[in-house]
Amino acid sequence: MTDDDFDRQLQAYLEPGPGELADRVLLAARAQLKTTRRRRSGFAWPTPWSNGKMNQNTRLWLVGGTALVAVIGVGVVGSVFSRPNPTPSLSATPSAAINSVAPSASNSSVAPAPTSSVVSARAPSWSGTGGMTEARTNHTATLLSDGRVLVAGGRIGPNGDRSAKSAELYDPGSGTWSATGSMHDARDGQTATLLLNGTVLVAGGSHGRSYNDALATAELYDPVSGTWTTTGDMLAAGIGHTATLLPNGHVLVVGGNGNPTLAELYDPASGTWTATVRPMIRYHVEHTATLLPDGRVLVAGGPPNGRDNGSPTAELYDPGTGKWTLAGNMDRVRLGHTATLLPDGRVLVAGGYSEGGSSNSTASAEVYDPSSGSWTAVGKMGTLRIAGWTATLLPNGEVLVVGGLRSGGTGVLASAELYDPGNATWTATASLGLSRAGQTATVLADGRVLVTGGFSITDALQSPMASAELYDPGQGN
Repeated sequence: MTDDDFDRQLQAYLEPGPGELADRVLLAARAQLKTTRRRRSGFAWPTPWSNGKMNQNTRLWLVGGTALVAVIGVGVVGSVFSRPNPTPSLSATPSAAINSVAPSASNSSVAPAPTSSVVSARAPSWSGTGGMTEARTNHTATLLSDGRVLVAGGRIGPNGDRSAKSAELYDPGSGTWSATGSMHDARDGQTATLLLNGTVLVAGGSHGRSYNDALATAELYDPVSGTWTTTGDMLAAGIGHTATLLPNGHVLVVGGNGNPTLAELYDPASGTWTATVRPMIRYHVEHTATLLPDGRVLVAGGPPNGRDNGSPTAELYDPGTGKWTLAGNMDRVRLGHTATLLPDGRVLVAGGYSEGGSSNSTASAEVYDPSSGSWTAVGKMGTLRIAGWTATLLPNGEVLVVGGLRSGGTGVLASAELYDPGNATWTATASLGLSRAGQTATVLADGRVLVTGGFSITDALQSPMASAELYDPGQGN
């Protein structure tokens, strides 16, 4: 039999198998035949297929099997020597082309291979961080341009019996607090506003326990030098007022017990205060003020007629005209509530109390739509909180509500919950490590929320706390 005849028979024998394997076996068989012919005739078993007692099928099985074993052996050895290093360089990254390939539609049940970019889900949680240098409640907390947090003033002492001049800084990198320059006036219940130039304006507040102790003074904190300087006094002493930074850099301060219809503007360039073109239409104390995306300011809640009753009104300030216009009626009268600007430009207003004082509190919530000027009721909070709680917009668009006093003032809450603007509902989230009310909540640059101070008992003394906690919203949930 000639070489060509043998090749044809071997090819016919292997064709039913996979094409690639057949080619490799055929090539190996040919190479084996050529090598064998060149060997010396005295070798004991170089050409067993030349045995005259073998038929053609036996020869084919012998040659094909031998070649197949040789090919498999070569593949195994090659895979061992070509195996990648089990500890690749840390600088190596997956191929962009590989990462961009989506699973085939015909094989959608097969999960794609995990890559280094896959992040495991992490549940929301609270963790402790360094305690403040001084226990305080009813203070302010301001995120500075460099990522640190300035805490100033508040009620201090074992029984919260005096106002504080002291201030301190929180460093998120180390989780520690350090004292900074003290204010010129002791105050609590003041407002604190980060100005466009990076300084912080602190205005009003009280240095005692009565409305007669209200302050009209204001001062500026410089984060570079860590010092305070006085600036112009407000037109009216303020407790229960709000302060809002406008797009032009001025600060709008409205309402409060000093003058519930007064609205005034602070000019950082001159350090002076001037009244708006017109006063507010209604009385506003324990209200909220929210800067809208179009530059107007929504002021909502407070006793509209100077009493704890009346129509549940809100109004809008237009910086362009300096005038106020009514902004529709809320679902109910609210004082001591919270207002949070949502990512879509609407405003979530939640909780508070109305006629009858704090005993007539509500867990209800509603949303204001600036485009239509209307209010719409949404789901109620899971827990009734009558005072001293915080509402904070998270980077994912949800609103975190934390702590506060229980209904009827029977205790302090550690519970927290989340509002989802997508379905207008509330769900419970991880609870604080300690119950607290009268605290502050500040979103840090990394998305965590720093909660500081407050008080944890409900007697008249309300002993301040120095502890602080961090809320991690989690990821992949």
